[in-house]
Amino acid sequence: MLNLEIPGFGKVEIRQVVMDLNGTLGTEGLPDEGTVERLRKLSESLELIVLTADTHGRAKDLPRDFGLRVERLSSGREDEQKVAFVEKVGAARTVALGNGNNDVMMLQAARVGICVIGGEGASRGAMDAADIVVHHVHHALDLLLRPKRLLATLRW
Repeated sequence: MLNLEIPGFGKVEIRQVVMDLNGTLGTEGLPDEGTVERLRKLSESLELIVLTADTHGRAKDLPRDFGLRVERLSSGREDEQKVAFVEKVGAARTVALGNGNNDVMMLQAARVGICVIGGEGASRGAMDAADIVVHHVHHALDLLLRPKRLLATLRW
Protein backbone atom coordinates (compact mmCIF):
# COMPACT_ATOMS: atom_id res chain seq x y z
CA MET A 1 0.00 0.00 0.00
CA LEU A 2 1.08 3.57 -0.67
CA ASN A 3 0.08 6.28 1.84
CA LEU A 4 0.70 10.00 1.41
CA GLU A 5 -0.75 13.22 2.72
CA ILE A 6 -0.38 15.74 -0.09
CA PRO A 7 -1.00 19.40 0.80
CA GLY A 8 -3.89 20.74 -1.26
CA PHE A 9 -4.53 17.35 -2.88
CA GLY A 10 -5.42 15.39 0.25
CA LYS A 11 -4.83 11.94 1.60
CA VAL A 12 -3.73 9.33 -0.92
CA GLU A 13 -4.08 5.69 0.11
CA ILE A 14 -3.38 3.49 -2.91
CA ARG A 15 -3.86 -0.28 -3.05
CA GLN A 16 -3.81 -0.95 -6.79
CA VAL A 17 -2.57 0.34 -10.11
CA VAL A 18 -4.90 -0.15 -13.08
CA MET A 19 -3.10 0.19 -16.40
CA ASP A 20 -3.90 0.30 -20.08
CA LEU A 21 -1.63 -1.96 -22.15
CA ASN A 22 -1.30 -0.64 -25.70
CA GLY A 23 0.48 2.69 -25.88
CA THR A 24 0.77 2.92 -22.09
CA LEU A 25 2.74 -0.05 -20.77
CA GLY A 26 4.37 -0.68 -24.11
CA THR A 27 4.41 0.14 -27.77
CA GLU A 28 2.14 -2.27 -29.65
CA GLY A 29 1.47 -4.14 -26.40
CA LEU A 30 5.08 -5.04 -25.59
CA PRO A 31 6.56 -3.62 -22.36
CA ASP A 32 10.34 -3.29 -22.37
CA GLU A 33 12.60 -4.93 -19.78
CA GLY A 34 12.86 -1.72 -17.74
CA THR A 35 9.08 -1.59 -17.46
CA VAL A 36 8.88 -5.24 -16.40
CA GLU A 37 11.58 -4.68 -13.76
CA ARG A 38 9.66 -1.73 -12.33
CA LEU A 39 6.39 -3.70 -12.32
CA ARG A 40 8.08 -6.55 -10.43
CA LYS A 41 9.33 -4.14 -7.77
CA LEU A 42 5.99 -2.34 -7.55
CA SER A 43 4.12 -5.64 -7.13
CA GLU A 44 5.76 -6.00 -3.72
CA SER A 45 3.51 -3.26 -2.35
CA LEU A 46 0.59 -2.79 -4.77
CA GLU A 47 -1.77 -4.94 -6.79
CA LEU A 48 -1.10 -4.49 -10.52
CA ILE A 49 -3.94 -4.86 -13.01
CA VAL A 50 -3.81 -4.48 -16.79
CA LEU A 51 -7.05 -3.72 -18.62
CA THR A 52 -6.85 -4.38 -22.32
CA ALA A 53 -8.85 -5.06 -25.45
CA ASP A 54 -5.57 -6.64 -26.60
CA THR A 55 -5.44 -4.84 -29.93
CA HIS A 56 -2.10 -6.42 -30.85
CA GLY A 57 -2.79 -9.85 -29.33
CA ARG A 58 0.12 -9.67 -26.89
CA ALA A 59 -1.59 -9.83 -23.49
CA LYS A 60 -0.86 -13.56 -23.35
CA ASP A 61 2.87 -12.77 -23.44
CA LEU A 62 2.87 -10.52 -20.37
CA PRO A 63 4.87 -11.92 -17.45
CA ARG A 64 2.62 -13.07 -14.62
CA ASP A 65 5.14 -14.69 -12.30
CA PHE A 66 4.95 -11.67 -9.97
CA GLY A 67 1.15 -11.52 -9.78
CA LEU A 68 0.34 -9.20 -12.67
CA ARG A 69 -3.40 -9.54 -13.26
CA VAL A 70 -4.66 -9.15 -16.83
CA GLU A 71 -8.33 -8.39 -17.51
CA ARG A 72 -9.55 -8.65 -21.10
CA LEU A 73 -12.17 -6.18 -22.24
CA SER A 74 -14.92 -6.86 -24.73
CA SER A 75 -14.79 -5.04 -28.04
CA GLY A 76 -16.71 -1.78 -27.95
CA ARG A 77 -17.13 0.92 -25.27
CA GLU A 78 -13.84 0.04 -23.61
CA ASP A 79 -13.98 3.42 -21.84
CA GLU A 80 -17.11 2.40 -19.95
CA GLN A 81 -15.67 -1.02 -19.12
CA LYS A 82 -12.49 0.55 -17.75
CA VAL A 83 -14.24 3.05 -15.49
CA ALA A 84 -16.66 0.37 -14.27
CA PHE A 85 -13.70 -1.83 -13.35
CA VAL A 86 -11.94 1.00 -11.49
CA GLU A 87 -15.12 1.77 -9.57
CA LYS A 88 -15.57 -1.92 -8.74
CA VAL A 89 -12.06 -2.29 -7.25
CA GLY A 90 -12.28 1.08 -5.48
CA ALA A 91 -11.50 4.25 -7.41
CA ALA A 92 -10.44 6.07 -4.24
CA ARG A 93 -7.62 3.53 -3.74
CA THR A 94 -6.51 3.36 -7.38
CA VAL A 95 -3.82 4.91 -9.53
CA ALA A 96 -4.73 4.65 -13.22
CA LEU A 97 -2.27 4.79 -16.13
CA GLY A 98 -3.52 5.44 -19.64
CA ASN A 99 -2.93 7.32 -22.87
CA GLY A 100 -6.00 7.13 -25.07
CA ASN A 101 -9.52 8.44 -25.39
CA ASN A 102 -10.80 5.15 -23.99
CA ASP A 103 -8.80 5.86 -20.80
CA VAL A 104 -10.31 9.29 -20.07
CA MET A 105 -13.08 8.20 -17.68
CA MET A 106 -10.74 5.79 -15.88
CA LEU A 107 -8.14 8.54 -15.39
CA GLN A 108 -10.81 10.89 -14.04
CA ALA A 109 -12.31 8.31 -11.68
CA ALA A 110 -9.06 7.10 -10.11
CA ARG A 111 -7.62 8.85 -7.04
CA VAL A 112 -4.55 9.60 -9.15
CA GLY A 113 -4.65 9.51 -12.93
CA ILE A 114 -1.39 9.45 -14.85
CA CYS A 115 -1.30 9.98 -18.61
CA VAL A 116 1.66 8.37 -20.36
CA ILE A 117 2.84 9.94 -23.61
CA GLY A 118 4.76 7.01 -25.01
CA GLY A 119 5.76 5.94 -28.48
CA GLU A 120 2.14 5.84 -29.59
CA GLY A 121 1.40 9.32 -28.24
CA ALA A 122 -1.52 10.34 -26.04
CA SER A 123 -4.91 11.82 -26.75
CA ARG A 124 -5.72 15.38 -25.72
CA GLY A 125 -8.61 13.99 -23.67
CA ALA A 126 -6.33 11.67 -21.68
CA MET A 127 -3.89 14.51 -20.99
CA ASP A 128 -6.68 16.78 -19.79
CA ALA A 129 -8.23 14.05 -17.60
CA ALA A 130 -5.00 13.11 -15.80
CA ASP A 131 -3.57 14.56 -12.60
CA ILE A 132 -0.05 14.02 -13.96
CA VAL A 133 1.33 13.70 -17.49
CA VAL A 134 4.65 11.91 -18.11
CA HIS A 135 6.71 11.13 -21.21
CA HIS A 136 7.36 7.44 -20.58
CA VAL A 137 5.85 4.61 -18.59
CA HIS A 138 9.14 4.35 -16.64
CA HIS A 139 8.45 7.84 -15.27
CA ALA A 140 4.91 6.87 -14.24
CA LEU A 141 6.08 3.74 -12.44
CA ASP A 142 8.97 5.61 -10.82
CA LEU A 143 6.46 8.06 -9.31
CA LEU A 144 4.92 5.10 -7.49
CA LEU A 145 8.25 3.53 -6.55
CA ARG A 146 9.43 6.88 -5.15
CA PRO A 147 6.22 8.40 -3.73
CA LYS A 148 7.81 11.69 -2.65
CA ARG A 149 7.87 12.50 -6.36
CA LEU A 150 4.05 12.31 -6.33
CA LEU A 151 4.00 14.66 -3.40
CA ALA A 152 6.31 17.12 -5.14
CA THR A 153 4.16 17.10 -8.29
CA LEU A 154 0.67 17.18 -6.78
CA ARG A 155 0.99 19.50 -3.80
CA TRP A 156 -0.35 23.04 -4.01
